[in-house]
Amino acid sequence: MPKLKSKSGAKKRFSVTGSGRVRANSAGLRHGLRKRPQKMKRQARGTMILADADGKVVKRHFLPYAK
Repeated sequence: MPKLKSKSGAKKRFSVTGSGRVRANSAGLRHGLRKRPQKMKRQARGTMILADADGKVVKRHFLPYAK
C-alpha cells in the first residue's frame, strides 16, 4: 500500500494534542465584529478543542497519521 497524504490545508489549521484531541482556531473573528456580543468575541480568542465527532473526521480523512 502506498502512503496516504495529509491534506495540506488541514496541516495548517489543525494540531493534535498529546492526548489525541484535535485543536483548532475559533471561527467568527474576521469581520462583522461590531454586531457580535463582547462575550462571544472574548470566548473566540485563541484555540479550542474540537468536538469528538469532528475530531474523528479530521483525524481519519485529513490527517491520517496524526496520533
